Amino acid sequence: MAAPVHPAWVTRWISGQWRQRKRPPNIRPTRPLVLANKVANRREQAGEATCITEMSVMMACWKQNDFNDAACAEEIRIFYDCVAKAEKERKDRNEDTLSPRGNLTSSKVNKLLRRFPQITHYV
Repeated sequence: MAAPVHPAWVTRWISGQWRQRKRPPNIRPTRPLVLANKVANRREQAGEATCITEMSVMMACWKQNDFNDAACAEEIRIFYDCVAKAEKERKDRNEDTLSPRGNLTSSKVNKLLRRFPQITHYV
């Protein structure tokens, strides 16, 4: 039986001749290989809701007492205390701290990039 007849390119590919004549590709980046001096503005993702249990207890009390504030004074006070405590914790958080996920916000990154711009030329 005769050997199968292949096109010339298949023969070169099988024998490895195509590797010998092939030069490495000439790579030219379309943009300079440096970081930009700013990042896109992204919204902060909403954090975890606070005081949900206190609010639900207060609303359940209102429902039971026909929305009478006097009967639910204790629950309302507990809810407002929780809200004040959460607001104080939110204000006490420092600007320089990381977000809950551990990343810097885009405004903080832009501020740092303005302070330390990327070097685009060599001396």
